[in-house]
Amino acid sequence: MTGERRAGDMPPEAKGKPQLSADKALVTGIAGRYAVALFDLAHEGGLLEEVEGDLVKVAALLEQSDEFSGLVGSPLLSRAQQAAALETVADQLELGVLTGKFLGVLAANRRLGYLAQTIAGFQKLLAHKRGEVTAEVISAQPLSEAQNDALKASLKAAVGREVTFDKHVDESLLGGLVIKIGSRMVDSSLKTKLQNLKVSMKEVG
Repeated sequence: MTGERRAGDMPPEAKGKPQLSADKALVTGIAGRYAVALFDLAHEGGLLEEVEGDLVKVAALLEQSDEFSGLVGSPLLSRAQQAAALETVADQLELGVLTGKFLGVLAANRRLGYLAQTIAGFQKLLAHKRGEVTAEVISAQPLSEAQNDALKASLKAAVGREVTFDKHVDESLLGGLVIKIGSRMVDSSLKTKLQNLKVSMKEVG
């Protein structure tokens, strides 16, 4: 059918600048273009929730498995090797057809290094569609379910909207959290407090 879009068509990197609608201007760069393409395909197919669930699984594996993160980031593996490995991962995680094809496209285009950023972009687009706010949360260690719920409730009360998280772990924080909502930074990390203290002591000296 003329005009029908397929996973293998995304994104038109070699066809000039992508035409993004206002809400999709939330994401930029190569990862942003892939996120927009996946979002559009999922939306057109009524698969947003399915793809969302799939990407949660992929993101968790990317964070927890050194083998998978190594596969994604390796410049030594061929496109065919990466694609074959991703097919196995898709089967093991029981991913939907669209998500599986999308991972294959990333491998074929040598863009697997943008996987984490693409997932974050998709989540940001979906949150915007739902009227939610996406907060980037960096913690010294993974948040427990109770901590996650408490933080979400606190941020919802602060911004007056539902909040979704783009979570990362940075052990160098020493403790606390770094939270970014749009251009607004909420920083309660011990690392930052120590750095500020050092600056203050230098100024006094």
